[in-house]
Formats: sequence, C-alpha cells, structure tokens
Amino acid sequence: MKKVMIGMSGGVDSSAAALLLKEQGYEVIGVTLEMFSDDDIAVCTNAKNNGNLSGAGDAERVAEKLGFQYITVDMKECFRKYVMEYFCNSYLNGRTPNPCIECNRCVKFGEMLKIAQKNGCDYIATGHYAVCEYDEKRGRYLLKRSADRSKDQTYMLYSLTQEQLAHIIFPLGNMEKSAVREIAAENGLINADKPDSQDICFVPDGKYVEFIEKFTGEKAQSGNYVDMSGKILGKHKGHINYTPGQRKGLGIALGKPAYVVKKDCKTNTVVLGDESDLYTMSLIAENVNLISVEKITEPMRITAKARYSQKDCAATLSKTEDGRYLVEFDEPQRAVTSGQAVVFYDGDIVVGGGTII
Repeated sequence: MKKVMIGMSGGVDSSAAALLLKEQGYEVIGVTLEMFSDDDIAVCTNAKNNGNLSGAGDAERVAEKLGFQYITVDMKECFRKYVMEYFCNSYLNGRTPNPCIECNRCVKFGEMLKIAQKNGCDYIATGHYAVCEYDEKRGRYLLKRSADRSKDQTYMLYSLTQEQLAHIIFPLGNMEKSAVREIAAENGLINADKPDSQDICFVPDGKYVEFIEKFTGEKAQSGNYVDMSGKILGKHKGHINYTPGQRKGLGIALGKPAYVVKKDCKTNTVVLGDESDLYTMSLIAENVNLISVEKITEPMRITAKARYSQKDCAATLSKTEDGRYLVEFDEPQRAVTSGQAVVFYDGDIVVGGGTII
C-alpha cells in the first residue's frame, strides 16, 4: 500500500482530498504546518488564529472521522524566512509580491516533501485545483489546469520542480468545486460548508503596510508623486502603500483620473499617469522555472498571464542573452507589475513561469 502525506488546512478542499485518497486505497497521514504565531501578526485586528492552527481542530476531527494519523509540524522559522521576509523585502524594494507562490515553493511542497519522506511516505498531496501527470513522450511530469477553471491554481504552482511533481498527488484536479462540497457533505465532514479563505493568511485583515512596518521596524516615509516627465505633483504616504494600476486611495486631486504607473524605491517616488500609460506589449521575467520543457532555444508561441485573476493572452516566449525570458504579447497588457508572477501555458499545460522584473 502506497503511503501519502496530505497537507490539511481544516478547509473543505484538503479534507475532501484526504477522503478521496482513503477511498483510493492509500495509507494517509494528515499534516498541518504551523506557519506563524499570534505574536508574528499581532498588528492584524482579527489575527488570533495561531499560525493557521485555527483550522487544525477541524483537520484533526476529519482525520479522526476518516481513521488516519494526523500530526502538526512547526514551520514558523521557515515560513518567517522564506515568506514573511520575502514579502516585506519585496515591498520595500518597490515590488508587489505574491507570498502564496513562495509558500508553495519553499514550504508547502519544498519542506513538506522532506517531512513526508522522513515519515516513510511515497507522496505528498494537497487540495489544490490542478492536475499532475507523467508524459511518456516528453519524459517529464506535467502540470495542467484543473477541470474547474474558476478554481484553477496552476498559476500559484508554476515553481514546482520535476522532483516535486514526481511525488505529488492532486486528488481534486479533475473535479468541480461544487462536487467537492457535495462529497464532503455526503460523508458528514464538518467543514463541508466552510467558506474559502481569500486573504493573505498572515495579514488576514488586509493591512499589509502596518504588517510590514511592524515586522521590519521601518516606518513608511512620505515622498513625492511625480508625473511621467518627473514633475512633482504632491506628496504620498510611502511607496509601499501603492501598486501599479491603483487609482483609489491616492489622496491627490489632479482634476482628472490618476493611476499609479510605477514606483522608484531608491528615490521614494510614485509615478502617476493616465490609464493609457499602464499598458505594455512586453515584459521580462527572471528566476524562471520550466516544467513541460527542459529548455527553450527558439521563440515559442504560448499564452501567458501576469496576474492570478487575469485571463491568459497570446504571446511569444524567448530566452534573452542574460538568461532571463522575454514575453512579447500580441495585445497590450494593463498594469504589468514587478514582483508578480507571469505563467506560460501551452493550452492546458503549464510551460513554466517566473517573476516579473
């Protein structure tokens, strides 16, 4: 019997995934990773959740009901280093990061695989909506979009390596979310109707600037708003308060709509412009991870998405002389943002992805 460790948040997806694994004959171990403590996120008004262990009670009850072993593992130091510090440093350096991608890369799949192997497991599993399968012809593991496109999470998983994919199971990849809830309800799981989490887990009230200031001990400094030519327009509250494409909350009246076009952390300036100034035809990505192919030696036609909520758009992908990757879109893209991920697709297959510079 194959043994699998499933990451459990206490939500319906991971609980239903555990149920399916049991039904498929796997020996299951449930694990909740303790990511942070209340002290780490005390700035947040409703953050008394003890590092996602608020869901541990539900996860443990599901494990008891389904009859498999359940453990919790302290990952606070790892999470603080690879996710919280990354999040804060990115903002301080003028970028807009996606901490969930780094958590997947370093914690949920990187460290959890090590924990699983130490516990004699053959695989790890999660409740992510994605498909992992081996392609004999390519000789590579592929990451593919889920059946429920509205829940597809491949954008967040582009950093998975071949070694990790070889040991990953996504039980929900070919299911609709509605069917997952039905299965959970039919089997009496206590979280069948539990709402999905929407916020960054360690900033549950959305006050990320206050979190950054508390975590780093650095207060955001006021600086200048400037127009596209560099002319000073007024004062802002610190560049970490803004992201490209933002219109609301600028605190400045120019007699016409103004949008954040870009930021310069070195001069602490925020550039404002018209909506037309937000559009670009290309971007450069670094720290690229390729999944469906080993390397790219000539321009490749793909679709690409530069935000999680964005629809992917037709583009050409090529490697630059300095080892980065150039994405040239067929149509202009709005508010492409440094620090966010860009993910490349070939139909339903994830080619790879990287960080926008």
